[in-house]
Amino acid sequence: MKPATPATRRFLLGGAFAALAAPALAQGTGRGPGAPWSGGTTPLNLNAMTARANAGTVGVISGGVDGTYVRFAADLAAVLDSDELRIVPVIGKGSIQNIHDIMLLRGIDIGIVQSDALAFARRNRLLPGVDHLIQYITKLYDEEIHILARSDITSTEQLSGQVVNVDGRGSGTAMTASLVFEALGVQPRVAHDTQDVALTKLRAGEIAAMMFVAGSPARIFSGVPADSGLRFLPIPATPALMETYLPSALTHAAYPALVADGSEVETIAVGAVMAVYAWPPGTERHRKVARFVEALQSRFDEFLRPPRHPKWREVNLAAEVPGWTRFDARATPRVTQRY
Repeated sequence: MKPATPATRRFLLGGAFAALAAPALAQGTGRGPGAPWSGGTTPLNLNAMTARANAGTVGVISGGVDGTYVRFAADLAAVLDSDELRIVPVIGKGSIQNIHDIMLLRGIDIGIVQSDALAFARRNRLLPGVDHLIQYITKLYDEEIHILARSDITSTEQLSGQVVNVDGRGSGTAMTASLVFEALGVQPRVAHDTQDVALTKLRAGEIAAMMFVAGSPARIFSGVPADSGLRFLPIPATPALMETYLPSALTHAAYPALVADGSEVETIAVGAVMAVYAWPPGTERHRKVARFVEALQSRFDEFLRPPRHPKWREVNLAAEVPGWTRFDARATPRVTQRY
């Protein structure tokens, strides 16, 4: 599914670059990021530099710019980057797309997804081998389901036949929207604009509502003023929804302009999971991910202090995720493998 050909790619990249730049680089030596090349007699070995630069690199795919996933990925890079480990955060397009990317994109080892995404991918047979190729490192936190609507709409039942934006196709919000609206017996006309475009359309009255699954407080709603005429809709914790989700609430502390002081808006939540490709023990990329896991565990206390996202305080590294297999950072290969 995900060919392990880093040496070939480094060779091709280094060879192509060297062929174009050989005259200028023949006498240069690299002295670290940002350092100028100086004259000398030792040829610059781009292959060696590429190997050194990638030796501890782990790619983490997150979410959109207004969500909590991207904030978590940025925190991971800020706290865990070192001489031995470099985190490369990547903006993603939602939970289902992130599972695709973890399995198929070279350089992507880890992704943040909703806990119901694996069951959705398995049930709909979206990818062959997803059961054993996607594992998890830890559960992160619970994500609240936000439905922001026009002032003339006061309940989810009124959304039937109305245009409701649910983010891009393949996103975690779109997946959850289909499950939640089906459980509630609501049949909206769904739109798939990005969330920032959806909020602009909602404020202009062009759509009825938008759904967004994100850890509260979600940054996209921070700029909505109290006089916007918009409101969060309550989502009742029905027995059907409680089979998959958890009861939660949107509070005044999180959204002072949208939730009245002393009150809260009933909603439901879904867990966020740090998913990972199940690299075979003994491979180079398994060792990189194992190094990432060890660093996350040893430096976890640093995520609990400002300026890190407050949702880190909800993370329990030992929490189990039903239906998922935990990545074993200490696993050793059963047979000797050469890479």
